[in-house]
Amino acid sequence: MPEHVLWGRLPCEKDPPVLTVDPGTEITVDTVSHEGILEDQGRDPAAFFARHGATGVLEDAVALAHSDHPHRFGVDGPHVVSRPIAVDGARVGDLLAITVLDATPRAPYGVISNRHGRGALPGEYPLAGEPLYSAFATVSDDAAHGRLPLTEGGEPAVRFPLAPFLGIMGVAVPGGERPHSVPPGRHGGNIDISLLTAGSTLYLPVQVDGALAYVGDPHFAQGDGEVSLTAMEGSLRATLRLDVVAHEDAVRRFGELAAPLAETTELLVPTGMDEDLDRAVQNCVRAAIALLEARFGMDPRLAYAYLSAATDFRISQVVDVVKGVHATIRKVDFA
Repeated sequence: MPEHVLWGRLPCEKDPPVLTVDPGTEITVDTVSHEGILEDQGRDPAAFFARHGATGVLEDAVALAHSDHPHRFGVDGPHVVSRPIAVDGARVGDLLAITVLDATPRAPYGVISNRHGRGALPGEYPLAGEPLYSAFATVSDDAAHGRLPLTEGGEPAVRFPLAPFLGIMGVAVPGGERPHSVPPGRHGGNIDISLLTAGSTLYLPVQVDGALAYVGDPHFAQGDGEVSLTAMEGSLRATLRLDVVAHEDAVRRFGELAAPLAETTELLVPTGMDEDLDRAVQNCVRAAIALLEARFGMDPRLAYAYLSAATDFRISQVVDVVKGVHATIRKVDFA
C-alpha cells in the first residue's frame, strides 16, 4: 500500500500512472486519513488511537506510518494521496469529470485537529503551550452522525450529520515538480468543498495528456470554512467514475474554465481561489457570470444581478493557504 500513495505532495506529469482506464470506468479507492499518523502525533496510529479508546486501527494506516515512505514533516503537506490514474484519451484542454458514486467510512472514528499557527485564529488556538490539539470524534451507532463531548474527556453529547467526501480530487500539473498538497488551484487538489458527496461531479481542466487523476484527504464531515484547520477527518472507501468531456463540448456546456467546477443533482458550483479571501470571492463571481453566459446565454449584467439576488457564495475553506469560495447556483432556476 505505501508504494501506491504520495505523502504530502501531488502528482505531476513525470509520475507514471499506477493504472490506465477507459473513460467511464468506475474505480474504488481505499483512502487513508493523515490524522493519527503524522509525526507530531507520534507516527504510530495504533498508539495514538489507543489513547482515545479506539480499536480496529486500519492496517494500511499502520503500514504507512511505520514504513520508510518519504515524508518531510513541516516541508511536505500532511495529506496521503493516491498515485495517478491515467484516463485514456484525455487531452490538454478537455475536462476530466470525477463523479463520486459512494463514500463510506472505513472506521467508526475521526479526528479534528488544530495546530500552532494554523486555522482561522492562529495565535489564539491551540491554547498557550499546546502546539497541537486533536479532538477525537466518534461515529454514532446509526452511522449517520459524528459525536463530540462538551468537555475534554466527557461522554459524547454533541451530534452533527455526517456527509463523507474527498477533500482532494485533482489532475496532474505539467513538468517534473510535485506540488505541495495543501494549497488548491486550477489542478484541483485540496479544494475541500463539502458538497462533493456521493452523486456529485467535479470537473477539472486537463493539464497533461491522460489527466493523471488522484484523490485523498478523506472527510466524514466539514462545515464550510473548515476554520480550525481540519474537519472530521477519517479514512473512506470511495467509488468514483472517471469521464472525459472533450474541449468543444466542455466549452459549450461550461465555457472556458479557469478553475474547477462542481455539480450536484441540484446545483452548479463554480469556484474561486486566492490567498486573499476578497479576491477569491471576486474570482468566484467572475466564474459564475461566465458559466451563466456560456451555459444559458445570459447577459453578464443580468447574470451579475441574478447572482446577487439568488445565489449563495460560500467559503469553502480559509486554512489551506489559498482560500476557496464556491457559488451554489440552482439549476431549477433555469429549467
